Amino acid sequence: MKVNLNNNQAFNLNSVDPDDLGDVLVKIERSFNISFEDTSVRDVKTFGKLCDIVVEKIKHVNNESCTTQQAFYKIRNAINCTITAPRELVKPQTRLEDIFPRDNRIVVINEIEREMGFQLNLLQPKQGVIAAFAFILAASLAGFFFQPVIAAFGLAIALSGFALAGRFGKELKVKTLGDLAEKVAREHYLKCRRDAATVNRAEVAQKVKDLFTNELHLTTGINS
Repeated sequence: MKVNLNNNQAFNLNSVDPDDLGDVLVKIERSFNISFEDTSVRDVKTFGKLCDIVVEKIKHVNNESCTTQQAFYKIRNAINCTITAPRELVKPQTRLEDIFPRDNRIVVINEIEREMGFQLNLLQPKQGVIAAFAFILAASLAGFFFQPVIAAFGLAIALSGFALAGRFGKELKVKTLGDLAEKVAREHYLKCRRDAATVNRAEVAQKVKDLFTNELHLTTGINS
């Protein structure tokens, strides 16, 4: 999706699909532990205004420490507690595939998530697998007009396939530990803070931007 997002005020939220926008708002609420229930976000027209609302809702004390850096330390500690990786290996530029081999990747990441206290949402199935089940799903929906019994069987296979692929997928969504720290700081902002009663207000708008660009697959960032 190509969108020119050179100005916060110029980015009109009405241009975003309501379902997609709703999904992003839920992630923002979860990451910053806020609620939009008492705010009519439907009346919010620009991304800049949405950022203002998020900042206003966060009542924590301001602290200018870097949340991404703290997220990296949290990940590093969890890795060391779980698999005792050599300290020189656990650096921001380290490739995740060097730390999480495919043969035990799911088990190790589950253990690290337990250590950290939240899900990393790091693994995904191969795109070819998703495409195959998507084709079966589409064919099944079309087939209801001709062979409803067979179509229902195909639909069940597709839905079961999606569920199993999501559960047992081993492909990494990001490549390095630094990328993972960015992802975790974006999706679990307050849980990454060393002092959960503080936020770095200068970071908040950028983290919200990052959620938008990643969740909506925008090709350009939203710049101030």
